[in-house]
Amino acid sequence: LARYEGNEFVFISPEELRVPGHLIENVVKPAHIPYAEVTGLEEAMADLDILYMTRIQKERFTDAGEYERFFNEEDYVRLKDSYILDMEKMSLAKDDMIVLHPLPRVNEIAVEVDNDPRAAYFEQAQNGVYVRMALILTLLGLAPSGPLAEQALSAQRAAEATGAPCRNPRCIT
Repeated sequence: LARYEGNEFVFISPEELRVPGHLIENVVKPAHIPYAEVTGLEEAMADLDILYMTRIQKERFTDAGEYERFFNEEDYVRLKDSYILDMEKMSLAKDDMIVLHPLPRVNEIAVEVDNDPRAAYFEQAQNGVYVRMALILTLLGLAPSGPLAEQALSAQRAAEATGAPCRNPRCIT
């Protein structure tokens, strides 16, 4: 997103997990991207066009030593439930704000939010399936010629036409 004009970023995280300074210095500032850093969802909700939600992911640290240097178990327990998106927080947002999430979720988005028209994470996940299908076809040399977006749409249409895009019983599509 740093390559496109007109974007502004609001980084929402606990102090312990702020965006690393080298990313701000080497990516955000050189691109002259306006940004803000806040520690709570409530502080930013009214101004957001898109909220890309994730959770505090203890398992993403490469090893216990790295985890302990930046974030200890007490911090994790204290903060892990403080970034939960619920309808109360959604009421602070614009009517056309979009909520995205990489899925699967744990508890960072309340189930009640799923029915909000601004929740786009299930569509996001479905579109990701079609993009991966097009990429796999391209890598295997089986994709029809044309732009990748056209190939993704072709894969989507094929999946919808068959009703079962994959015959593998363990497939998540």
